[in-house]
Amino acid sequence: MPSQFDIEIDRREVPALKTHKMVLGADGENLFPAGVADMDFMAPPPVRAALQARLDHGVFGYETVPAGLMPALTGWMKSRHGWVIDASHVLRSPNILNSLAIAASIFTKAGEGVIVQPPVFFDFYDILEENGREILRNPLILKDGRYTMDFEGIEALAADPKAKMIYLCNPHNPVGRVWTRAELQKLGDICARHNVLVVSDEIHGDITFEGHDYTPFAALGLAYADNSITCLSPAKSFNIAACCSAFTVISNEVRRKAFQVENSRLTVNKNNAFASAAMTAAYAEGGPWLDDVLGYLAGNVALVREALAPLKSVQMTEPEGTFLLWLDFRAMELGPEDLTKFLRGQAGWAVTRGQAFGAEGEGFARLNIACTRTKLRAALAQLTTALSQINDGDL
Repeated sequence: MPSQFDIEIDRREVPALKTHKMVLGADGENLFPAGVADMDFMAPPPVRAALQARLDHGVFGYETVPAGLMPALTGWMKSRHGWVIDASHVLRSPNILNSLAIAASIFTKAGEGVIVQPPVFFDFYDILEENGREILRNPLILKDGRYTMDFEGIEALAADPKAKMIYLCNPHNPVGRVWTRAELQKLGDICARHNVLVVSDEIHGDITFEGHDYTPFAALGLAYADNSITCLSPAKSFNIAACCSAFTVISNEVRRKAFQVENSRLTVNKNNAFASAAMTAAYAEGGPWLDDVLGYLAGNVALVREALAPLKSVQMTEPEGTFLLWLDFRAMELGPEDLTKFLRGQAGWAVTRGQAFGAEGEGFARLNIACTRTKLRAALAQLTTALSQINDGDL
């Protein structure tokens, strides 16, 4: 039966980043737009209804946080992920990147180090470079197509007095790992021993596949929560990145007060009526819709797995979470620029280049599969044809 997610929606009818020439390039109008990490699906019906109701009110003056927002957030995290959050520990922020930047600016000093685990979300690098922090690289270990953390490397870096913080990506973008409880505990224990603060970006936490459960870092226990800052947002889960904000959960009172002071200094503590309405509805009523999305995404993963199975030139890193697939093109033995030219010029794909996530990403590409199955199937056919042409029929 056709799904609501099979409906083709022209993202070009609005200034969507995914289909904008700023991302696609001046010559990219006809490419498969699968780079920017949002979905091509309409937001959940309860969210759209809440936004319409708020619009119909007609008055858009200054507002406080609606009474239902925090209960919706804490209720969602408790029922969905077993994490009991004290609402008084939650601060608002415009977006997760803002929280990451503030954390680095007030809990580290210029020249001090922040650990990252490449290949990892490229904005981590930008934030740290722009704030004058040293990037301490702890590359993930790739073995037999699966990534794991290099705990010996973390221990060595954390023991360096200049290491003050680690940016954790949980689940991990772009490799699709959903870190296990044991992995997170091991990481947390190392960081606690060396007084390294864990700042965890958990924006993809709701998007996991069967057999892989997201564990909020701060849910590991009081000691882990006390040495961490957790950044949450419904942006990815409910496809409302353009009309939502974010939450920063800080159980440590001293750090929370410092964060509050900085939020006030930067005046980033204001409220947007539409963001509040969208987020409240998403967390309170969006669960069934998200369950349907996860089922559809699992079907898209299966489609990609099937299409790539006979190909020698590309391998899929089996995803545990997120709607982003990490594809390995290293067998093609192309340099980064030549791989980009192949994907754009011959396969017709506009995906995120692997090297954007660090040197460890060279030879890879990140594919967004949160689109209609028809569009994804056509894109996979284009790739197969392009590979056949350059390999004289040998895929």
